[in-house]
Amino acid sequence: MTASDRPGAPLAGLKVLDLTRLLPGPVCTLHLADLGAEVIKIEDTGAGDYARTMGLGAAPGEDSFFFRLVNRNKRSLRLDLKQPAGVEVFLRLARDADVIVESFRPGVVDRLGVGYTAVRAINPRIVYCAITGYGQDGPWRDRAGHDLNYLATAGVLDQIGSAGGAPAIPNLQIGDLLGGALTAVMGILAAVIGARATGEGRYLDVAMTDATFAHAYSPLLSVLARGRTLPRGTDDLNGGLPAYGLYRTQDGRYMAVGALEPKFWQRFCAAMGRPELEPFGLARGEAGVRTRRELEALFASQPLAHWAALFETVDCGVTPVLTFEEAMTHPQLQARGMLRTIEGLPQFAPPLKMSGVDFAVRLPAPKVGADGMALLRAAGFMDAEIEALSAQGVI
Repeated sequence: MTASDRPGAPLAGLKVLDLTRLLPGPVCTLHLADLGAEVIKIEDTGAGDYARTMGLGAAPGEDSFFFRLVNRNKRSLRLDLKQPAGVEVFLRLARDADVIVESFRPGVVDRLGVGYTAVRAINPRIVYCAITGYGQDGPWRDRAGHDLNYLATAGVLDQIGSAGGAPAIPNLQIGDLLGGALTAVMGILAAVIGARATGEGRYLDVAMTDATFAHAYSPLLSVLARGRTLPRGTDDLNGGLPAYGLYRTQDGRYMAVGALEPKFWQRFCAAMGRPELEPFGLARGEAGVRTRRELEALFASQPLAHWAALFETVDCGVTPVLTFEEAMTHPQLQARGMLRTIEGLPQFAPPLKMSGVDFAVRLPAPKVGADGMALLRAAGFMDAEIEALSAQGVI
């Protein structure tokens, strides 16, 4: 049984051909697969998806934890698109597909003969999504890059970090996941709805830099209000307000204070025994600096456990900054079922709950080419054809 066979799965029957590698594209198709789509992961006959060998695995020779985390509920086909016979196989699969996702540099799929124009000629309802760093046009379209480069180019990286310090590299790949995965999923689902209504598919040009830039609301608001951004660590939501920031505790841990609303700030000040600070939660300038210094001294007087216990019963948006290991065992995330163990490997559950749909992993991440024979047979290839393709090194 495949993920798309699940009763009640909202994307059951949706067929996706996945040409992507590494993180952004595979997480995009992971979300589609978890929602019931049939995702066929197509890898070349050479290196394939580099994620298979990136980072550690459970044992030598096994696929990496990285690959296994983002490729569950998919099936695998090896295919050499540099051979005409490989292109023919792909186009035959594409005739019945609903979605194609690729993450090559602009122009590569067209040179291979499997781009949008070639597929649309045989399947006008296809939704064809291209995920790149900078998009299909513009002076930087052909530049190489990674998440860090997209954040830097979008003006976002400059805003992340402590006041007076260097930009900080986030350990959550914002451009890859917000841009390359979630933005692509949004576009794909919108285009699929349109294709089912009209019979006409669409081409989606998703640039990770665009998606990062388009969600940088705080810097844009600062430009609109002040004519410029403020230095990192000093804007309203990244350290500039006493009511919204991080405070170091006696044992070197941190508390996250998010008491922006007046009622929450009032409760916070009462819990801290400092009601005289109530007028200064959103203060800037000298009053804001003075308030922050007083709170820094207070938080530094006790360890994290003290403050966590105090604010456990005060509803004002103040929480301990957890390590990731602590988050993994946090009762809220456990109650939400956000970690599931599949074949001994803890994995993230989908980041949403949907009525009538019980999340389940029907397929572990596939071994390279493991489903080739079955997929080609299902597409109408005879055994003799498959044997010939194998002999030619096409699959």
